[in-house]
Amino acid sequence: MVTFSHTDEGTDEAVWAASGLAGLAELPLAPEELAGMRFVVLAAHPDDETLGAGGLLARLHTLGADVDVVLCTAGEGSHPYSKTVSPDQLGTTRVNEFGAALAALGHAGNWRYLGLPDGGLAGHVVEVTAGLREALSRHAGPPEQLVIVAPYRADGHTDHDALGAAAAQVALDGGHALLEYPIWYWLWATPAHPEWESWVRLPLDRAAQEAKAAAMGAHASQVLPLSPQPGDEALLGVRFLRHFDRPFEAFAWTPAAGGASAPHSSADAERIFDEVHSASEDPWKYTTSWYERRKRALTLAALPQEYYRSGLEIGCSIGTLSLELADRCTSLLAVDASSTALEQAAARLAPFPGVATRQLTLPGEWPDGTFDLVVVSEVGYYLSPAELALLLDRIEASLEPGGILLLCHWRHPVSGWELDGETVHTLARDRLGWPAAGLYRERDFVLETLVAPLDSTSAEP
Repeated sequence: MVTFSHTDEGTDEAVWAASGLAGLAELPLAPEELAGMRFVVLAAHPDDETLGAGGLLARLHTLGADVDVVLCTAGEGSHPYSKTVSPDQLGTTRVNEFGAALAALGHAGNWRYLGLPDGGLAGHVVEVTAGLREALSRHAGPPEQLVIVAPYRADGHTDHDALGAAAAQVALDGGHALLEYPIWYWLWATPAHPEWESWVRLPLDRAAQEAKAAAMGAHASQVLPLSPQPGDEALLGVRFLRHFDRPFEAFAWTPAAGGASAPHSSADAERIFDEVHSASEDPWKYTTSWYERRKRALTLAALPQEYYRSGLEIGCSIGTLSLELADRCTSLLAVDASSTALEQAAARLAPFPGVATRQLTLPGEWPDGTFDLVVVSEVGYYLSPAELALLLDRIEASLEPGGILLLCHWRHPVSGWELDGETVHTLARDRLGWPAAGLYRERDFVLETLVAPLDSTSAEP
């Protein structure tokens, strides 16, 4: 869980500017494509829409795109220590500011307020989901032409994270595209955090930048003090606001399933990952990154038994985790779709006679035999939901009674693919119904071990 305060100094914009952020790939949608799409923009609080997506909203107005905006809370909790303004008064002020900001962006009247409690969206996911689905239902046309714009689901603020996760699930269920905008991420994160490197950039022309600045000015209760009294200080300082003066906005982008820019599937895996491994011997810094080395140590520590008879590692890449699993397994089969990656893995694992490598594109292909350990690390989100379901069925048929399924996945959105790590784990739990031997979750990844039942009646309902 990220811990921060709006009063923290945080990462300076100059640091982000030097990081290469401005060199992110552009959002792969031409103006005519944007104009033909329909957008539902979600804001947890008044000002989120402007900070994270004000430039996008201004550009969509210029293009004539169909846009609805859904405001979840009034942001009445922004000044909890104010002695001059009650939460109800502040909420009324902020909703009025929201309307004025949207008017500055060209969307006067194109919004709806859900009236949920500030700071409480995690407990109102049902209402959030219902409000989003209702907004989506007002738009005719194919689902892939609907784009949900929401806070980044790992932004670090409980309301932003809850709203982003709900939007991601609705987008996945409905086959809609998803744009996630970060806000507090720019404060607490640094360029050393890797998730931003897969995001996309939307350039803003001068008119869009000016409209965004005017909309930000409409949120006076957040950018100016409410009064000179203690507790009425401006919430958003000049240092923080510099992150939103850029001539572009950055988004985590998930294309619509089935659309012209549909996510990849396992059928693309061999080509894509051969290209990735051909460009670099260690594209994910498995051998040098402390994050990767630490995660491997935690993965090995999560295994409840010291030794296993027969292990299967799905998606072994260049074999860094395989190397450590080899010490824990009498026999180990390490498989991957990329022949280029497997060349490195085979060389790394050559000293271990009980280890074999094999090129397989799972789940369509599957090895013979049974296993008492199956490891699925950082690979589940490269599958479609149907492919993941088949993979889990294959694992269920191959894992011996009492055997261990270890799952470990990145928790942030994975650009260009349909699933994310949390969804992979949720689908695995729901489909298998197996008891957990352990569960570990932190900001960047989730690590889980499930135990195959000893007989067919042992699985949970």
